[in-house]
Amino acid sequence: MARVDPAFVLHHHRRPRPHFDLRLEENGVLRSWAVPRGLPDSPRDNRLAIEVPDHDLDHLTYEDADKSIADIGTWEEHDRTDRRMLFTLHGRTGRRRYALIRTGEGWLLHLTKEQPSG
Repeated sequence: MARVDPAFVLHHHRRPRPHFDLRLEENGVLRSWAVPRGLPDSPRDNRLAIEVPDHDLDHLTYEDADKSIADIGTWEEHDRTDRRMLFTLHGRTGRRRYALIRTGEGWLLHLTKEQPSG
């Protein structure tokens, strides 16, 4: 039987202030991080990621007047420790590898230097 990768969604919120929410399916819920400035586009650019409460899986496709889906697809975990999670998002426009890095009480979202080929 083929393994099904867990889903992810990147929501673009317009209120109260514009920001993005990265949601990764895990253990029957969507683990969620608010990313005020959006996902990084360069390995030199780390972004603050604020862990927020888990969301139900029905948020995968949820949209309303203030929230739209910026990207959606599956994600693949490569490595995880207490301080870091390395993963690839397989979205509408391709694959990008990121690391979520714990910094004390918070998180940074980092685009890795090594990216998936193809």
